[in-house]
Amino acid sequence: MAEPYLERLLKIVADLDPLKISKLSLECKHFFSGAALYANGKICASLSPTGLALKLPEGLRFGLIKDGLAGEFRFFPKGPIKREYVALSKVVIEDKQAFRELLMTCITYTLDL
Repeated sequence: MAEPYLERLLKIVADLDPLKISKLSLECKHFFSGAALYANGKICASLSPTGLALKLPEGLRFGLIKDGLAGEFRFFPKGPIKREYVALSKVVIEDKQAFRELLMTCITYTLDL
């Protein structure tokens, strides 16, 4: 069941051109009923039946939600809200440049934690 999400996440990451961060290792793995992206072994994003979510700084999360570009994220429909993550809207995901910038922010934020 999770295989299509893993394949899709791998394609999303591959389509973004190489991300230029020194000593960065990106890896996609199965995660619950979906897939997760790890940066140097730390989870930073997930793709599942509940959407594509990125771990982002608080101010950016609130801004994206306020602007209608993201929503609160739960790994499971009735699960707890994952406070450090937002589920991105299709508009953001389809805007390659905006999504790439958010993913870069996501990765650097995660690596700095």
